[in-house]
Amino acid sequence: MIPESNSGQNLQQNFRRTIRPIGVAALHGIATWAGKLIAVDTINGYLLEIDPATDNTTVLNPQKDTDLLDGKGLAIAGDTLWLTKQNTVYSSSLTGDLLWEPFVRLAYPADGVAVMDSTVYITSQKIGYILIFSRFTGKEVARFPLPGVGVENITVWGEEIWLSDTVEQTVYCLDRATGEVKFNILTPFESPTGLTFFPDPTTGEPLLYIAYAFRQPYLRDNPNAEPNYELQYRDYTFIHPLSYHYDRDRRMVRSNGYLLEMSYIEELAPLEDVELKDVEWRIAMPAETDRQKLRQISPVGVPFTEEIQNGQRVAVFKFPHLKPGERHIFGWKALLEVWSIKYQLKPKDVEALPPLSAEFQNRYLIDDDDLSMGTDIIQRAAREAIGRETNLLRKMYSIRNYVYDKLSYGIKPHIDTPDVALARGVGSCGEYLGVLLALARLNGIACRTVGRYKCPAQPELIGVPLEPDFNHVWMEFYVPGFGWLPMESNPDDVVDGGPYPSRFFMGLSWYHAEIGKGITFETLTSEGLPVAKEKASIGDLAINHVRFTILQELQPSKAAS
Repeated sequence: MIPESNSGQNLQQNFRRTIRPIGVAALHGIATWAGKLIAVDTINGYLLEIDPATDNTTVLNPQKDTDLLDGKGLAIAGDTLWLTKQNTVYSSSLTGDLLWEPFVRLAYPADGVAVMDSTVYITSQKIGYILIFSRFTGKEVARFPLPGVGVENITVWGEEIWLSDTVEQTVYCLDRATGEVKFNILTPFESPTGLTFFPDPTTGEPLLYIAYAFRQPYLRDNPNAEPNYELQYRDYTFIHPLSYHYDRDRRMVRSNGYLLEMSYIEELAPLEDVELKDVEWRIAMPAETDRQKLRQISPVGVPFTEEIQNGQRVAVFKFPHLKPGERHIFGWKALLEVWSIKYQLKPKDVEALPPLSAEFQNRYLIDDDDLSMGTDIIQRAAREAIGRETNLLRKMYSIRNYVYDKLSYGIKPHIDTPDVALARGVGSCGEYLGVLLALARLNGIACRTVGRYKCPAQPELIGVPLEPDFNHVWMEFYVPGFGWLPMESNPDDVVDGGPYPSRFFMGLSWYHAEIGKGITFETLTSEGLPVAKEKASIGDLAINHVRFTILQELQPSKAAS
């Protein structure tokens, strides 16, 4: 029997924080009951009561741990607890011993379950649908297609169905009557595995709690090994509130933002002695966008002046005479607000578009960056990628999927042109981007390069300096009458042959730092002319140092307008 919970305690606690249950391996399915969270640990087979104010965790089935092994979905309706395990949905009374009675057995695995009045909602990734059953007859009465490609858990809130998708890193809000997606939200962490609405005792507002579960890499100190540090993996699970703001007029949803300090520093350390006069070293600065606000920026080491290139801010560092053996440290440090964003445009919204302006045609439909747009392989790929599609969004989506079908991710010391990368079938993020740009531009879609770095996605490490391992580039494509939309280059190419997630199609996560849209990130001139790479490339002259520090999590009301 589940004991009564005391929801009158800890009312002064902050409920908008990460909840870290004690002794738990993987939460898959959470529900709200009597001021506490009820959850299932699919690895240990525990049914848990979790206090969101203190993380205190109680096992509610100490004698029956094997009953809930592989349990995924959980729901509570009145005094009845519902659970999915393998291909069966079970129910049990909350007022006595936990005695699981089968409600329905499916031909395929059941993932999530939600109950509202006389209706039971069951998700199944294998079938690809939300199956809707009568609670009284046990018969299926309707079904809605699942919007994502991963395992989806489910809850019902008022007249809405809410889904979390492990692969899409997304929460979907659906109309309960029609199953139509009203909007979707990027989550700040990967692999969301459960969701529930929880009334905040301090404000009365409903909090949307999301459970996450994945395998986390870490360094283990093994004194019996030589060397003693070993790479290991461990189960990692927690619950975090999903904060979001749906701007219906601007067709976008912003979610979980963070205040970051980012620095980009060059350490002048030439591989060979070089002498340059009247040097101007330009480094792009963070952009102002729907999901990113530059609060302040300051020079490091050497002062800079500022200029504008194609609407982008650029820092210019000037050196009258760089002599052999000379050393400098210079760059900028910026304070950024960053948010996850997902635009809510649909194909039907772009059926009647105004023509692309002559300025955009001349700037964003040309081969201005060794895109190989005149080669046979690229022109053939541009035709094959879209077939007979005419809708701009569907064309861009088809191009993305075509490139994902043709390329696999791999890092090389240099970037090849799109024709070489496509023929080879392996590419880095920059090579994915080159192929995407070439195919999109040949199909009349204006697009441009965006980058430049991603903050290590570890928002629990507040105040700890973090350094990314690589730079990164992605793209934006233009919808006339609406504006620029983001699209990742390669991170959604996670399944061999698809189906591919769409989390970063018209969306970016909070950890993307947008720097220099459609312009070169860093350039070097001497005496007014570009410095030839044969004489002195930036990579041969300096070592770059990139650092992020996550300062705090932000609330949606503080988002940049």
